[in-house]
Amino acid sequence: MTRRAPRQSAEPYARQLSGDAAGAAELWAELGCPYEAALALGESDDERALRQALVELQEMGATPAAAIVTRRLRERGARGLPRGPRAATQKNPAGLTARELEVLELVAQGLRNAQVAERLFLSRRTVDHHVSAILRKLGVGSRTEASAEAARLGLRRQDT
Repeated sequence: MTRRAPRQSAEPYARQLSGDAAGAAELWAELGCPYEAALALGESDDERALRQALVELQEMGATPAAAIVTRRLRERGARGLPRGPRAATQKNPAGLTARELEVLELVAQGLRNAQVAERLFLSRRTVDHHVSAILRKLGVGSRTEASAEAARLGLRRQDT
């Protein structure tokens, strides 16, 4: 069965070809095509548009496309580009960083944030941020739930 593209899908391509990356991205977004919208922004000569494309592509996990946009930004002399998650973080089922895993392990042992901070040589505020990120990433509302979810996902050592 051959499917026809919606008539309005030609318009974003026309905008891209005419050099209107932002307009094309807006039309792609209206059509519910976020990847195409990010790609359109990635063709822009505007640094802000390129940075937006990079963030969106990284959030989607579109690593090859994000690498192309990163290269375009670096060629233009852009600094402070987000690198995206590390390989170890990407492999983690909950997207936890190595430091978040360390904090989670200590939280699961019953340590309070001040105790975790002391043990890991971090500020209490930094630990507060890590605990908030852990709860958000695991989709739980308490430290106890985080510990249980981590065990369910196999993120904790069983001997603790």
